[in-house]
Amino acid sequence: MKQAAKRIREIPPYLFAGIERKIEEYKEKGVDIISFGIGDPDLPTPDFIIEKMAEEIKNPENHQYPSSVGMLSFRESVANWYKKRFQVELDPTSEVVSLIGSKEGIANISYCYIDPGDISLVPDPGYPVYGIGTSFAGGEPYYMPLKEENGFLPDLKAIPEEIAKKAKILWISYPNNPTGATAPLSFFEEVVDFAKKYDILVCHDNAYSEVCYDGYRPPSFLEVKGAKDVGIEFNSLSKPFNMTGWRIGFAVGNAEVIETLGRYKSNVDSGAFQAVQYAAMAGLDSDQSAVEANRAIYAKRRDVIVDAFNDLGWNLEAPKATFYIWAPVPKGYTSASFAEYVLDQAGIVVTPGSGYGPSGEGYFRISLTIPEERVREAAERLKKHLGKVTF
Repeated sequence: MKQAAKRIREIPPYLFAGIERKIEEYKEKGVDIISFGIGDPDLPTPDFIIEKMAEEIKNPENHQYPSSVGMLSFRESVANWYKKRFQVELDPTSEVVSLIGSKEGIANISYCYIDPGDISLVPDPGYPVYGIGTSFAGGEPYYMPLKEENGFLPDLKAIPEEIAKKAKILWISYPNNPTGATAPLSFFEEVVDFAKKYDILVCHDNAYSEVCYDGYRPPSFLEVKGAKDVGIEFNSLSKPFNMTGWRIGFAVGNAEVIETLGRYKSNVDSGAFQAVQYAAMAGLDSDQSAVEANRAIYAKRRDVIVDAFNDLGWNLEAPKATFYIWAPVPKGYTSASFAEYVLDQAGIVVTPGSGYGPSGEGYFRISLTIPEERVREAAERLKKHLGKVTF
């Protein structure tokens, strides 16, 4: 058999593939595993969205090839939602493109702008696809450390001048995966100034904009003056409406970039199934009460696990957004050894922070995507098997 392409041989296994294998190994041994590993909502898609899907899937007009950029009616729903949610004006004909989940667009945008040898500025720790998409396109990721003392925001001033001049794309994501950090509009203003100075395309991954608590509502990067001149934003139906498996998302912003991404997509995919687009429109056009119900559920889970860890010696602040807890490992552990310890001793899966980049070492991530009773059970197991810890 021919050897796989170099771009495939050089990438590490996808982070969650290894976690899933480990979970299966323990399940085969009869171990009751509680997994805080993967950020996949356990809550069901709202009934009204499912009912719309059931209606549209019977329509023969939806059985043909869809548009690669999405139905205009879907793009209008996205634009209307952005206007209501963020007070951002978008032209649905030129500033919105549908995606087969935001991950698809995040991976593909590098093919649109990265030539071999080009640089992307990638957060570390960060969603692995930012760097992998860059590498697939022949580019080189330059990793920007996200440090706790900086609120897990990148220090743009620390990027060397020669790197900034060569960079083509700057990746940011707030609310942040994996750290749960949020960003003020002043940071986005700094990003716009930086991008204009060095002629860099900003790609903001805003997938967690609707997973937020305690009255906090994360902003859109596009709310900042001049943001549309330099960038685009990715978002998705996956997290707010529990539609990860439906694969529907969108990119919005700079018309030239949106057209370029749509042109690329027209050559590599055939767009999102129209029935799914109609179902997504039902969510976007709704009163958002289903999203608010999700927030209340995640907030309870968040409080249970944060309190449990703090009782054991951590000093965690409850995150204002995302369904992730990003926590330091106790003294004497690496990210990987701590994850292995809690799995072996307590049957609990946490994600080692090192899987998100070198700067993730010393941390682990918990995803609040399991029922509250299992969260409480996990808290009891941690108290039993860990005891008080030191840092």
